[in-house]
Amino acid sequence: MQRSPSRTSGPLGSLAVFMASRDGNDSSLLEMAYEVGAEIAERDIELVYGGGGSGLMGAVSRGALDHRGRVYGVIPSFMVEREWGRVEEPGLQMHVVETMHERKAMMTARADAFVVLPGGLGTLEEMFEVWTWQTLGLHAKPLGLLNTDGFWDPLVAMLDRIAGTGFMSRELVDDLVVDSDLPAVLDGLAARR
Repeated sequence: MQRSPSRTSGPLGSLAVFMASRDGNDSSLLEMAYEVGAEIAERDIELVYGGGGSGLMGAVSRGALDHRGRVYGVIPSFMVEREWGRVEEPGLQMHVVETMHERKAMMTARADAFVVLPGGLGTLEEMFEVWTWQTLGLHAKPLGLLNTDGFWDPLVAMLDRIAGTGFMSRELVDDLVVDSDLPAVLDGLAARR
């Protein structure tokens, strides 16, 4: 990955969204994901995501496509073989790569910022990897958590605890955009560019 330590100022042109590839137990989260895709499209921001067709991934991409948005999906070939990806359709650019590492690198290169919706282990892994790359100076793109119904409250508390122990900087935690309101998250990310 190319080093790009300085931030630029301006609106978001593209946004990588990390989220669950499963439906989960709360149907309101699927509705929320659809609305995230719709809002991204209405703001003329390109959605960059993991290419999945199910769960919150499928809902966010459907929301963007239904609102005439631009969607850039990146999916590993083994997921295509398992039929986990979206079918090609207008507004969707799908890129098939060989590995999960290539997927994250391509998504990171394409995005101006990152937002994390509710998800599981894969979502956390993606979030922490791009955040780690930021702390290493490999990019200067902001990161946010959409804290729907307090989903990320335990994680935010853990991050505060880690900062309190001195294992990460307080500034790093404070720079994370955390809000339950999507427009506030998008505005916060744009302000940190």
